[in-house]
Amino acid sequence: MNAISEILNTKGERLDVAFQGGTHLGSLVIIGHGVTANKDRPLLVAIANGLAERGWPCVRFSFSGNGESEGCFEESTVSKGIEDLKSLMKTVPQEKRIAYIGHSMGAAVGVRTAANGMNIQALVSLAGMVDTAGFAEREFGDVKPGEGCMWDEPGCPLSEMFLEDMKMIGSVISEAPLVRAPWLLIHGTEDDVVPIGDSRDAYAAARCEKELIEIPGTGHMFGGENYGRIVEAIDAWLRQYFG
Repeated sequence: MNAISEILNTKGERLDVAFQGGTHLGSLVIIGHGVTANKDRPLLVAIANGLAERGWPCVRFSFSGNGESEGCFEESTVSKGIEDLKSLMKTVPQEKRIAYIGHSMGAAVGVRTAANGMNIQALVSLAGMVDTAGFAEREFGDVKPGEGCMWDEPGCPLSEMFLEDMKMIGSVISEAPLVRAPWLLIHGTEDDVVPIGDSRDAYAAARCEKELIEIPGTGHMFGGENYGRIVEAIDAWLRQYFG
């Protein structure tokens, strides 16, 4: 893959993607975001830039209903995000090794996708959400779906569909042992959105090659001062398993 053509999900909605080339032509790194975010969050841009500079081709994409991707935000769920990711992965030539990096809810998308046999050959979770039902209750338990918004962001209305999906999933901890790809987990110790206990629980449950990096004193978005460390850790992980 030397460029990205139009990517449509199963509903025919165009996904907004950004491709950055690299010298490791046999691999592709796909990067997904969290709740209310999009492909252009500074953390994701910094990771893609840093990895591309180290030779790793990267694709950042916005889940349907987010950013410049088509679709309805109220329909943006973990389950639909999995379908978006699968649609993107189906456009990648079979001979390429795929690494997936997910932040927050995007990490839950990655775990569920990898656990269900899709061709993810290296997995990275950044502040990865595990307890989806607990997250929804903590963050939005006092918001009325259909009337209120996520974190009071006007463009991000809370929907019953989102809440039902989070409750239906409950937790991805049961799927952690099913992940076969080498799995790197990175989490800040002061994360007040997705507690570090989520990553610790996933790490304990995983049966694959795995590593958990805890970054002291940092929160959910890690802070720009930690971007370089995160890029270096991911680069080392990819080199270990992709060569």
